[in-house]
Amino acid sequence: MSIRHALLGLLSQRPRHGYELRAAFSAVVGGEESWEVKPAQIYMTLERLTEAGWVVCESNLGEGQEPARRIYAITPQGHSALQAWFGSGVPSEHQRDPFFLKLITAVVAGEKDLQRILQVQRATLYRELHALTALRGRLDARVELAQILLLDKAIMHTEADIRWLDFIEIRLDEICRQPIPQPELRPRGRPKKEIQPE
Repeated sequence: MSIRHALLGLLSQRPRHGYELRAAFSAVVGGEESWEVKPAQIYMTLERLTEAGWVVCESNLGEGQEPARRIYAITPQGHSALQAWFGSGVPSEHQRDPFFLKLITAVVAGEKDLQRILQVQRATLYRELHALTALRGRLDARVELAQILLLDKAIMHTEADIRWLDFIEIRLDEICRQPIPQPELRPRGRPKKEIQPE
């Protein structure tokens, strides 16, 4: 959802071709190390935006380049969709955490060395925190303030994840003693017909 609307925003600045859109997206988010988008994803998204009527595609707008490039421009419907996106909130995705899934799967699978899993994750987060802090230190606040603020958010989230691991470690034995969540199984097939008394 975000990439689709980000492309609309970049097209609202001016019409662009797919390669230029990918480069502009990368520049805005602070490089591919912050948020990588593959060329195929850009072109697939542009195709969907065209089908939705949010962008129009024209070929070789007088640039005289070979081969001709498709130039995309935002439509009035696309502007409306972009404004609706600007006016709405963005839900966080903190509950869909890959490490939580790994840890709970390890508990369910009866993994004996849960402490090792926590230690490996903690080391991974500390390496990530170091890399983020070093990258932030290399940026110039006079021209890269938006990227600095994004890195600040990433640093704060990483620090919070490290503290969260501490909480898990303290209560790990209690987690393991609790019953494993079981799915509620429903009978398959059609329900049996009740025979009505005559």
